[in-house]
Amino acid sequence: MIDSLFGSLTGQAWFGPISVFIQVLMIDLVLAGDNAVAVGLAAGGLNPKDRGRVILLGLAAAVIMRIGFALVTTQLLGLIGLLLAGGVLLLWVCWKMWRDLRSEGDVNAHEIPQPKSFRNAFLQILIADLSMSLDNVLAVAGAARDHPMILAVGLLLSIILMGVAANWIASMLSRHRWIGYIGLGIVLYVAIHMVWQGHRTTVIDLHKVEQYNAAMPSWAQITPAEEAEHKRAR
Repeated sequence: MIDSLFGSLTGQAWFGPISVFIQVLMIDLVLAGDNAVAVGLAAGGLNPKDRGRVILLGLAAAVIMRIGFALVTTQLLGLIGLLLAGGVLLLWVCWKMWRDLRSEGDVNAHEIPQPKSFRNAFLQILIADLSMSLDNVLAVAGAARDHPMILAVGLLLSIILMGVAANWIASMLSRHRWIGYIGLGIVLYVAIHMVWQGHRTTVIDLHKVEQYNAAMPSWAQITPAEEAEHKRAR
């Protein structure tokens, strides 16, 4: 009975788009959490007024980037090394965040800390948005390849949730600096994952899998299943 009910649902014209929307939304929600941490860390050193402004500008940039990337998904999938480049950019953001956290920690109790500049915070958010928007759009490209409007709506919802979470994270950082190191670890994990996945897909795209596997230990070799999955996604 359950099988027949599922079969009748999948036969409906509306079932396909709804299932795609749920997949896209779930992916976007997970990735929006990582993006919110990055934005919250970048905005954490600002006063409340500037913090709200820089997060709002960051959200506007994220909207433009993600919708723009979504509209040229096919072209993005054809660019070799794009995910790797995004991961390297995000590593730079991690380094800047690490320096900011260290400089705040090095300030003595009797010293007045140097306020973080609005420009530096916005630059960090902009680069984090660029890297994570690439990761986001490439991650959902397979699920929503034939449904650009669903992709756009899902991205917008994730950005709204990201903005709320980023503001909360930034306010928490102003009171508890140690949370910044946890957040930095999360963003660093995302960056390393992007670099790892990016360099492997680049090897596949350049048709150098055999040479790569010959130079790597068994646990790091690219499997035929991984190669086939990447080619299928493209």
